[in-house]
Amino acid sequence: MKNIQIYHPDKYLTPAYTNVGEHIYKGKNPYRGNDEDMYFTSLTFEQEPELGEGDSPADISQCPLEGILDMFHLCVSDFYDELNDKSECTCYQEFGGFDAESIRALLGIVGKHVYDKKFFADDLDEEEQEACKGMSEEDLEEEGYIWYETVVE
Repeated sequence: MKNIQIYHPDKYLTPAYTNVGEHIYKGKNPYRGNDEDMYFTSLTFEQEPELGEGDSPADISQCPLEGILDMFHLCVSDFYDELNDKSECTCYQEFGGFDAESIRALLGIVGKHVYDKKFFADDLDEEEQEACKGMSEEDLEEEGYIWYETVVE
C-alpha cells in the first residue's frame, strides 16, 4: 500500500458521528445495531500488484490489509463499494475499533509505505534443509518455513 491518505466522507458530518479527535469519529457499531459505540476513520491508498496486492480498487487485497487490522486491533467497517468500483487506482476503506487510541495509532501510517515482507527460516538443520528442497513455496509456508509480516516504513 502506498500513497496512504486520510479520506473525509460526508457521512462523518451527520449527527450519527461525533468528532472526538483529529480524523477520529465516534458512532454506533454497524455490526451490532445501536447498542455499542465504535471509533472510525477512513483512508485512501493505492495497491501495489508487484508486491502481491490487488490490481483494482474493486478487488482490494487481503495483504497487507489483514496485517494492518491485526496490528492495530481494528476491522474494516465500510468498504465504500461505489467509490472503489468507479476508481482506477485509489482504494477507499473505513476502519473501526473499540478504542480511539487504536484509530490514532492507525493514522500513523498516513504517508508511509505498508507491505507484507516475506521471511525465511534461516536456522534449519541439515535434515530440514534437505526436506525443504523438494517442497513448493505453498508447502514451505504451511510448514512454517516461510511467513509474512506487515512492515510500515
